[in-house]
Amino acid sequence: MDLCSLASGSSGNCIYIGTDQTSVLIDVGVSAKLAQAGLNGIDRTLQDIDGILITHEHSDHIRGIGVMARKIGVPIYATKGTLEAVKRCTSLGAIDAGLYREIRADEPFQIGDMEILPFATSHDAAQPVAYRVNAGNRSAAVVTDLGIYTEDTVAHLQGLDVVLLEANHDVRMLQAGSYPYYLQQRILSDRGHLSNENAGRLLCRILHDDMKCIYLGHLSLENNYEELAYETVRAEVTLGENPYHADDFRIEVAKRDMASSPVSF
Repeated sequence: MDLCSLASGSSGNCIYIGTDQTSVLIDVGVSAKLAQAGLNGIDRTLQDIDGILITHEHSDHIRGIGVMARKIGVPIYATKGTLEAVKRCTSLGAIDAGLYREIRADEPFQIGDMEILPFATSHDAAQPVAYRVNAGNRSAAVVTDLGIYTEDTVAHLQGLDVVLLEANHDVRMLQAGSYPYYLQQRILSDRGHLSNENAGRLLCRILHDDMKCIYLGHLSLENNYEELAYETVRAEVTLGENPYHADDFRIEVAKRDMASSPVSF
């Protein structure tokens, strides 16, 4: 399997996961041009994509889906609530209704040789999910836009080879920043976003000897920066209640508006 973050941040998200036979995108919150540029770097094109998995309907996850759907015409998978919300987004333009595929949390489905397992997340959207992708004995997950994690979240993330995990904000930067109070409270709520510290704590619950790569994603432009997210998560891993040190793993921050280094596993 291969995973490559084509873009990950509060301004747009698009993640590629593929095998030799099957390729999918998780979210299309960027332009088709940017997505294609990132795919070029891993010898893929938009025409190689077999499906688009949508986590939820916020614009930084679906902004480019209309153009993408009209360009490559592949199935779009999302929960019922998310699909209904997407259909109300007139800014996306016309999308062939025949492309929509309704999915349910905790009900796996197949795309080619990949098993896709959506699972519910806590976020202020219609019916959001994260995705775990399994192919043979390999697995990866993309887990962003969650205010809290639960035991169910932890259970879904066991035994992964690769994870892209939200490290959205530094709490002190958010509280001292320019965001109005109501927006600060939304982000800090159980239906908001995962802080750097909580990302590190969740990571401590899912680490194992064979984990190959950890990406920190969906960083806030205003309330975080790469070095802070990286060092905070590393500190949580090294000082947390687990047998590992941060240096035991490849940990990197996914780039905001360009492709990150891919990983093959």
